[in-house]
Amino acid sequence: MLTLKEVKIAKYKSYLETQVVSIENKITTLVGKNESGKTAFLEAIAKFNYFEKDPKFQFDVTADYPRNELKKYQRENEPIEVIKCTFEISDELLQEISEELGTDIFKTKSFSYGMKYDGSASWYNLSANEELFLKNYIKDSTLTPEATEELKGIKSFKALETLFGTTQNEEIKKLYQELKKEYIDKAYKWDNIIQGYIAQNYLKPNFPKFWYFDEYFSLPSRVNINRLQSNQIDAELTAEALKTSKALFELAGIDIAKLVNASTFETFIAELEATSNEITDQIFEYWSTNENLEIKFEIETVKNPQNPNVIEKVLDIRVRNTRHRVSLPLKNRSKGFNWFFSFIVWFSKIQSDGNKNFILLLDEPGLNLHASAQADLLRYIEDLAKEYQVIYTTHSPFMIDSNHLERVRTVYDSDAGSIISSAIQEKDPDTLFPLQAALGYDIAQNLFISKNNLLVEGPADLLYLTIISSILESEKREGLKDSITIVPIGGMDKVASFISLLRGSKLNIVCLLDSFSDQKGKQRIDDLIKIKIIKDRNVRYFDEFVKTTNGKADIEDLFEKSEYLDLFNRSFTEFKDFAVTDLDNKLPNILQQINKLISKNHFNHYRPANQLAKMSVDSKYFSKDTLNRFENMFKEINKLY
Repeated sequence: MLTLKEVKIAKYKSYLETQVVSIENKITTLVGKNESGKTAFLEAIAKFNYFEKDPKFQFDVTADYPRNELKKYQRENEPIEVIKCTFEISDELLQEISEELGTDIFKTKSFSYGMKYDGSASWYNLSANEELFLKNYIKDSTLTPEATEELKGIKSFKALETLFGTTQNEEIKKLYQELKKEYIDKAYKWDNIIQGYIAQNYLKPNFPKFWYFDEYFSLPSRVNINRLQSNQIDAELTAEALKTSKALFELAGIDIAKLVNASTFETFIAELEATSNEITDQIFEYWSTNENLEIKFEIETVKNPQNPNVIEKVLDIRVRNTRHRVSLPLKNRSKGFNWFFSFIVWFSKIQSDGNKNFILLLDEPGLNLHASAQADLLRYIEDLAKEYQVIYTTHSPFMIDSNHLERVRTVYDSDAGSIISSAIQEKDPDTLFPLQAALGYDIAQNLFISKNNLLVEGPADLLYLTIISSILESEKREGLKDSITIVPIGGMDKVASFISLLRGSKLNIVCLLDSFSDQKGKQRIDDLIKIKIIKDRNVRYFDEFVKTTNGKADIEDLFEKSEYLDLFNRSFTEFKDFAVTDLDNKLPNILQQINKLISKNHFNHYRPANQLAKMSVDSKYFSKDTLNRFENMFKEINKLY
């Protein structure tokens, strides 16, 4: 119903300066070294609306306000807005509001909600047409002409309330009392009652609840069920272990009180075994490290060590190796497996809840896992993200999806406190290492064998530029300088990340790119230019060298349409040969025009480029205009080095 889009925090622990962080619809990854502020950021979000009452997840000015500024804050006694969350409202929720209140009453797509240290809160960017609502409500009411006439000019609930106090018309008094019962009494006491009504009845109830999970939420090997029932915390059954243990019993559908009072355990063991099988199947869907393990549960009675006359019940959790036919207590398995098993239990419990209105906050998930197991965990998180927004922290390269570096936010410590950035602008190698590794940075570095590097999207661009440059040079015309290395980066979504990571390498970096189809990608590049990570003139687009009606072009648009169609026809023999007359010129570029012809959203752009490489053509194959376009482009690129 509500999607978290942005978080703004200020004056919280290590965050001395205001930080505004965009949040992805599915997964947001915070990368930074230890003590950089990653955990503090998750804590602040969790305290916004924690899933349960927990004093640890409530804002406390003494514990949370930056220590070196606390005394000054206490003296000034001016409440600080510590967090502000911006949410996007789903179309479904907007439809619900429209069905009750009418169309065109509430058109807000996103709003913000801020919380201060003193517990007060503020709403931002809400807009509701109270005048139109009242107009429609009055029109739909069966009123006499006299009452209708007296209500003319009433544009607000406040004005209606004033009229209620002075009018002698019983119909108007009845109308006001109806509105008071249905709306005014159910709304925040704002100047705009309809805004207050929507906020109280539609928005606040749909605030997502935040679940915070860290490495300490592990199951013990033995769970004293009597102590579990009484929430008795001890050295083995810690507060976190208690929560996870209860999650296990809830997942199995077992009433702990009934188990404590039971004389036989067969029914309970059957329930646990059924749950065990389900959990085992789920674990090994993701745990590829050792598939010969299964979870076993046993219930036994023991004497209380302090009072032998008291008999207690204990759940024994064991892991059986089916290959070696040996079972061991859960604690005797690897810490990584224990953590993974507990993690699955915890989130299976969350998924079994009919309410999906949660945002999951994972602090350094899989810290004790082997690299391959971390990759498994990342797959599991991807599946969680189908139902929930997920925000997690890491400093492991194996917990970063190199195909989705746009999800990454870097966190680092500075003189101004903790800083979070969407652009990868930190120079500290410890902060950048996980990202570099995720990109296969050791390999990537070897690609940059010259000082001057031209970043392009993919291998097709590399082939076209190399071939046409050679043809131009054979004609004594200007091609790309020999000192320039063309580097395909594997997709438009990786451009910003490559620029950011390589800016400290003392290399000359120029980009030559297709027109961006998504504005988020273009915005990331613009942000890098704004903070001077790359110069504006060093980011060039193919549309600069092609006359188009819409200002967008790919490298394929530098060719005459007949030339590129010939390459396409030669390389895609499964289709009939297409002619230029078959193309729909209403579409903006040659690729989209071909997509329409073949009824596909995408085809392999490398195949026509590879076909050109195999043909060994010379300048005669291309038109004068094609060669001129490429030459003009090479001249402009060469000037940048």
